[in-house]
Amino acid sequence: MESFEPRTDLTPIHTAIESIRTEVGRVIVGQQPTIDLLLTALLADGHVLIEGVPGVAKTLMAKLLAKTLSVPFSRIQFTPDLMPADVLGTNIFVPKTGDFSFRQGPIFASIVLIDEINRAPAKTQAALFEVMEERQITNDGTTYRLDEPFMVLATQNPIEQEGTYRLPEAQLDRFLFKIVVGYPETADEIAILQGHHQRRNLTDALDAVQPVLTADQLATLRTQVHQVHVEENLFGYIASIVQATRSSKALYLGASPRASVAILNSAKALATIRGRDFITPEDVQELAAPVLRHRVLLTPEREMEGSTADDVIAQLVQKIDVPR
Repeated sequence: MESFEPRTDLTPIHTAIESIRTEVGRVIVGQQPTIDLLLTALLADGHVLIEGVPGVAKTLMAKLLAKTLSVPFSRIQFTPDLMPADVLGTNIFVPKTGDFSFRQGPIFASIVLIDEINRAPAKTQAALFEVMEERQITNDGTTYRLDEPFMVLATQNPIEQEGTYRLPEAQLDRFLFKIVVGYPETADEIAILQGHHQRRNLTDALDAVQPVLTADQLATLRTQVHQVHVEENLFGYIASIVQATRSSKALYLGASPRASVAILNSAKALATIRGRDFITPEDVQELAAPVLRHRVLLTPEREMEGSTADDVIAQLVQKIDVPR
């Protein structure tokens, strides 16, 4: 394996990532691919949709990531009766002044955990469109900017359908990744049992997790990620993969240009996590599924055949010539 000398000093990123992994590892066993994707999204300044059956630590991983950062955190439980004002905030009358004052909702935080995001109706989902894309909300004609960083970590259960609402395509497109969390391997599950047996309760373990990054430090790391080198032919490679989703006969809906940007930004972040200041075709291939799986729709015929979005994406990626 050839060694290389990075043109950029990646020590700060490496130190920060290892510190976060150490803190998360106090509680979470295994799930390394999921944790790497969460860290990639954090450096790439993107939102994440985490999907998995109950009990696979979706919410716990999101909470742990938030605890490793010295930034405001809020958690919102989405329910069918949740209103947009419950998320964004509302104007309240102040008798002393005779005026209305805007009371910020829980969305005004740096890391926002939305539990069971698909349980809220369309009007509440639509309230997230502006804030997820533009990092601001508009209320009664007044625009309120959110502080940086701002990251939404949303969870959903793919099995339970009663009392749930399908997320609009426009909202799904605003998530950098859709991460699918599966069941742990046998060895990891044994380690989970051993850890549960040894500690008194989960609260103590969570309290032991310490913040390792401030907002300013994260901003500095993101600036470094933005400067990662990209060869000219990789721009074409990314565009070809996304274009292929639009012409595929297996897909009813292809990915938007936002998907191309998402692959580029996340590939830069993944490269730095892997210790490189340049991206490779392998970075693009690894991130194609988490970036694209929620942005495409299968044709009814392919759904009836039992195909998944990941199957089609993998086939499309294999057909694209890899730049060297």
